[in-house]
Amino acid sequence: MSGDMIFVFGLLLIIIILFVSDKVRLDVVAIGAILCLMLSGLLTPVEALAGFGDPVVLLIAGLFVIGEGLYRTGIAFAVGDWLMRVAGTHELRLMVMLMLVVAGLSAFMSSTGAVAIFIPIVLSLAAKSGINPSRLLLPISLASLMGGMLTLIGTPPNLVVSIQLEREGLEPFSFFSFTPIGLLILASGIIYVLLIGRHLLPHRTAAKARRSRRTIRELADAYGVRKRIRRLHLGANSPLHGQTIEQARLLSRYDTMVIGIEHDGFLAPALSHTRLEHNDSLLVAGNDSNLNSLCSDERLNETPLNKYQLQLAKKELGLAEVLLTPNSELISHGLVEVNFREQHGLTVLGIQRMGEPLEENFSHTALEFGDSLLVAGGWRSICRLQEEHDDFLVLNLPEEIAEVAPRRRKAPLALAILAIMLILMTFNLVPSVTAVLLAALAMIVTGCISMNNAYHSLNTQSLVLIAGMLPMATALDKTGAVTLLANGLVNGLGDYGPFALMAGLFVLTSLFSQFISNTATTVLIAPIAVAAAIALNISVYPILMTVAIAASTAFATPVASPVNTLVLGPGGYKFNDFVKIGVPLQILAMLITLLTVPLLFPLTP
Repeated sequence: MSGDMIFVFGLLLIIIILFVSDKVRLDVVAIGAILCLMLSGLLTPVEALAGFGDPVVLLIAGLFVIGEGLYRTGIAFAVGDWLMRVAGTHELRLMVMLMLVVAGLSAFMSSTGAVAIFIPIVLSLAAKSGINPSRLLLPISLASLMGGMLTLIGTPPNLVVSIQLEREGLEPFSFFSFTPIGLLILASGIIYVLLIGRHLLPHRTAAKARRSRRTIRELADAYGVRKRIRRLHLGANSPLHGQTIEQARLLSRYDTMVIGIEHDGFLAPALSHTRLEHNDSLLVAGNDSNLNSLCSDERLNETPLNKYQLQLAKKELGLAEVLLTPNSELISHGLVEVNFREQHGLTVLGIQRMGEPLEENFSHTALEFGDSLLVAGGWRSICRLQEEHDDFLVLNLPEEIAEVAPRRRKAPLALAILAIMLILMTFNLVPSVTAVLLAALAMIVTGCISMNNAYHSLNTQSLVLIAGMLPMATALDKTGAVTLLANGLVNGLGDYGPFALMAGLFVLTSLFSQFISNTATTVLIAPIAVAAAIALNISVYPILMTVAIAASTAFATPVASPVNTLVLGPGGYKFNDFVKIGVPLQILAMLITLLTVPLLFPLTP
């Protein structure tokens, strides 16, 4: 083993450890890997940076834009609305329909996007049907991953192995090459969930209580906020007179949230620049100790919050529950540090982590992915939350808000663009990357999505991660590491035949995908799988198909995929819930793959 090879293996080990530890952002690790390969002299700058121009990166970028177009035109929400009308309240029927719809969406758009759209829909369905959300959220997470197996664009690993074939000078997989196997796994997975998996799903009544809320009162009670709301009068001698909300710093000094300000009989949301004046009344939320200190220090008087004030508050102010996304800039920061009110015009009244409300004095607590926040503010700001996708997604809006129907004027155009793209890819009329980029451009030109929204839709962390890991595959190949690993697989499993090699690759790929990005896993294992197939003189098609399917079996841990992490908090799940349900499903997927792939893609070259 040469020194260069040892360096590459060492770098790969460090990358995997950093991925698993989650101490460093994935895209930062990828950029660090590129720099290490350049500084070591193993790759030239052109080779190390080639991933940013790779077709797979452009393909995935285009799909982000198309998925956002489907979201902006209301197509995805229209599917959810239809489901809410026809699903009824029967748990099994609801579970099957949800899994089928989410899987169908995930075949053509990001699985993370599909699940993010359906979390609020599932919570609403659960509240109306009396079913615990924990009975439905994990099944849709599994369905989205299985749905990604259905088409070439369903998940990045499918694109990665297809482009690997092109690199080998072979015909790539077609748009529906994955469909027969994906359908079998999806059908078997749904049957497994109905017969076995649903008995392993938790049924925590506390989680149901947390999510069965459809009014401002119920939302406030779920976070323990309603009993902490007070009305304080600003007297003539109060030192707060003339200060803005930002200058008063009531959150950082007293851990007290100002929701609204009543002035001359009119109630308005409390914004950072709102100035406090004598005779104003402040609608605040805080515990008794902090409020007593505030009243004493700032010379405020508590006044009754009568029925009139409550009606006035409901007319001007609203509540909403939001969930932090994987790429939220709020993660690892406290509320005081991020100045949430200035950024969004809203006040955070409570935080739930892993489904449990955080105790008092949470304003300095660092936020985590999966936290849900109860926010309060003017109805206009609450409505704008529905357009926020980068930092959080809306879980619950109260009954008091008039439900805003999605904008559907451009929906027919978006559907036509999607259909044309699928036709181009299905019949190989143009290369896949060309079809996707044409569709993305058409979404922008026709007004289905603005250019700004198109840029915002790009998940840059994922794109940088993929672009950064592609050179690692080049380095493994250039130093002979791919050949060494392939020979190890062949020598260890070759005597047992190609089925043993397929099983070994499936287990290795699936195991890696439980802890690091399935795209990064596929990028690294695909060339090793090709080399092993060539060494055994068997076709690379069944081998790469096995790798792609295995990479999508990220069922067994909450960190295996963003979709698992998204449902963790709203469903009140624990780590073992994923293990109990996910591991048998992985084994089932492996058996189906080993039995069906050789029939559809013969092992003989």
